[in-house]
Amino acid sequence: MTRFRPCIDLHAGQVKQIVGGTLDSTSAALQTNFVATQPPAHFAQLYRDNRLTGAHVIMLGSGPDNQAAARAAVGAWPGGLQVGGGIKDTNAKAWIDAGADKVIVTSYLFEKEHATGADGGDKYKFSQARLDAVLAALGGDKERLVIDLSCRRIAPSESSASSSASSSAAPVWAVAINKWQTMTDMYLSAETIAQLAPYCSEFLVHAADVEGLQRGIDAELVEQLASWCGAAGTPVTYAGGARHVDDLALVENLSGGRVDLTIGSALDCFGGSGAKLDDCIAWNLKKDRELASNPTGATQAAP
Repeated sequence: MTRFRPCIDLHAGQVKQIVGGTLDSTSAALQTNFVATQPPAHFAQLYRDNRLTGAHVIMLGSGPDNQAAARAAVGAWPGGLQVGGGIKDTNAKAWIDAGADKVIVTSYLFEKEHATGADGGDKYKFSQARLDAVLAALGGDKERLVIDLSCRRIAPSESSASSSASSSAAPVWAVAINKWQTMTDMYLSAETIAQLAPYCSEFLVHAADVEGLQRGIDAELVEQLASWCGAAGTPVTYAGGARHVDDLALVENLSGGRVDLTIGSALDCFGGSGAKLDDCIAWNLKKDRELASNPTGATQAAP
């Protein structure tokens, strides 16, 4: 069954809600929906007090201000938050030791090749060795690892995937790294999910094209994630474009309850007007009651 998963997005040491497609190394292009006056620990405590498990803390930039903010958040709820952003084999265990429940890895899993792409930009290729190194740093405990496959849609003609795109008209999503600005050689598909599922406890997928816009979720992506991750038996959380609490029911219907949903910019606690945090809490409590009355009815593994 679909659950609400909260987030704490950190930028320059502050809790912010940002239009994902505008993230880059400069501040001029950045579009910000919300900047919190409260510290990160405030939101961690809010989630803790309302039993909102599976929340993710994402450092949008790995500078010392974001790292301090993330440490404050996990310190406010030890064992309750997942941490991502700049995670690699050399620091993954340190975040667990600092109180993170799980670490979320994405950009580190891709290595820059010497050759450049057709557009003159750098090419980034998935590295199995790097994934192995992160898991080894965690003592081989995949329950501590979340793989972030945040992505952007690309034209099918741009894809070099073979079985990933079974039809020229089918949508194609390429994994995007480095604050969602850099495309990689990895495409979301049943094969990709099956390849990575043995190494992690769950997946996190931001639809970067709609992240922060509050114009609706990528319904096709949600449906595909339900199929791919459902077949692999691995939980997945989708984020991007949610605009009201009814999107929880929409995602549940689209995914058969196999995909969890993060609502960010639309939430009242982040300055939004489309969704109330209290309503999201009530949704999860309702799902808890449904699970208690029918333990075999849940189609999404508990976080």
